[in-house]
Amino acid sequence: MAPTRAGLLPPLLLALVAAVIPGPGGAQTSIHPKEAFLPRGGSLKVNCSSSCNESLKLGLETQWPKVELEGGQGWQLFELSNIEEDSDPLCYANCGEVQSSVSAKVLVYSFPDRVELEPLPAWQQVGKNLTLRCHVEGGAPRAQLSVTLLRGEETLSSKPLVGQPRDPEEITATVLVSRGDHGASFSCRTDLDLRPQGLPLFFNASVARQLRTFDLPVTIPKLDAPDLLEVGTRQKLVCSLEGLFPASEAQISLELGGRRLPHEMTSGRDFVSATALVEVTEETDATQQLRCVLELGDQSLEAQRNLSIYNFPAPVLTLSQLEVSEGNQVTVECEARGRAQARLSGALPGPPSARVQLTLNASAEDHNRRFLCSAALEVAGQLLFKNQTLELHVLYGPRLDESDCLGNWTWPEGSRQTLKCQAWGNPSPNLTCSRKADGALLPIGVVENVRREMNGTYACRAVSSHGNVTRDVTLTVLYTDYHRNNLAIIIVLLTLLATLGLGAWAFYLYNRQRKIRIYKLQKAQEEAMRLKAQAPPP
Repeated sequence: MAPTRAGLLPPLLLALVAAVIPGPGGAQTSIHPKEAFLPRGGSLKVNCSSSCNESLKLGLETQWPKVELEGGQGWQLFELSNIEEDSDPLCYANCGEVQSSVSAKVLVYSFPDRVELEPLPAWQQVGKNLTLRCHVEGGAPRAQLSVTLLRGEETLSSKPLVGQPRDPEEITATVLVSRGDHGASFSCRTDLDLRPQGLPLFFNASVARQLRTFDLPVTIPKLDAPDLLEVGTRQKLVCSLEGLFPASEAQISLELGGRRLPHEMTSGRDFVSATALVEVTEETDATQQLRCVLELGDQSLEAQRNLSIYNFPAPVLTLSQLEVSEGNQVTVECEARGRAQARLSGALPGPPSARVQLTLNASAEDHNRRFLCSAALEVAGQLLFKNQTLELHVLYGPRLDESDCLGNWTWPEGSRQTLKCQAWGNPSPNLTCSRKADGALLPIGVVENVRREMNGTYACRAVSSHGNVTRDVTLTVLYTDYHRNNLAIIIVLLTLLATLGLGAWAFYLYNRQRKIRIYKLQKAQEEAMRLKAQAPPP
């Protein structure tokens, strides 16, 4: 990068100090300038002069290209070019047979030819030390040149350069890497401070390099997968890991039996997972390795599991007849395939076999009977089962027992009742209850208002295509003679009212006689008091 400077660059700085050396016989030899400060590769005009009056020869000794420009009595002007480093050009004067000389001091400043930060590792693990190395070549004067290592704008290390400009220098700094350094820019910069000479402060920076950091836990990835994979089924396989950084940069590969599985990846702040859907198509049993490899930075973590692949067809359950009339024979067969063993519900226990049979004579109790055919297969120490079921339908005639239809019912007249009478059979029979005396029908189910006319014995008959059955049911209705009861109630009420009336009249007469007696007693007392008051004193 080209150097930059603080402030404007003034004209070339030259120390215009003449050096004067007295020669033999009083002649003086001088050089001008005595000191000079100029950029590397620059040019300088040097004037050599002498006060010699005799035969005079002036010259300039230097390792740099020179050109005589002009001269006169006792002086000669030279121009030096392509001055690459500090030097001491020498003016000499041959005055007759006497020679004298004088030298000047030329100081050269230059910017570094190379300021480069050594490439960073592709990935740097968090918690490890990172050594930054900055290489500097050239640059003078070294006493005024320093190097700074930077993280962004933060100074990590700064030190002056030593040695000769032609000597390459390596400056280092060590950084303990953290997650916060991910994506940080690192660089180095040289500062050439020419302010003491009246020039600016020059900067020369390297190309910035970006650091990528990573962090991995000590655990291996977690594999979520079934231990058993059945041929012809789809299963989800998941590989995940927590505690890594940066999760979005992690790469996961899933393999089953050496075959790479297409998968979908998801990631969070410090979590990453890969999910694959796999369908096993092999027809034979086998064991295959499930392998998950997670790569982040320059490291990788691996997890492995062995999965057992098995082929387990469902068993075959057959009934000789799915629907049969009562009394007929039915054969039930359960057959397992492959290495599986068959079991049939209702069959007698026997040695393990791939086929089991059961023969029965169908009865009404077998209607809607479910037969279970189970196949058992041992895979990798686990016992697996697959089942099939079938239902048998038995056709049988109507059933009408005491538990289904009670023989005697007693209901109060006017009440709400339910006649529970249920006939069974397959197909379902039609049930009617008719009175034996006149054929009147008795409703089955809810009877809203029981009437005395419903009294009687009924023949309840269940009929289907497979026969019929009849059962007698007697219904007794309880009722009361309301006219006789009403007359008795009226007589009781009239007697009660008459008794109450006579009682009230007797109470009235008694109370009236009591009041008359009280009144007469009060009058007699008043008369006695009056007579007592009129009698003369004794």
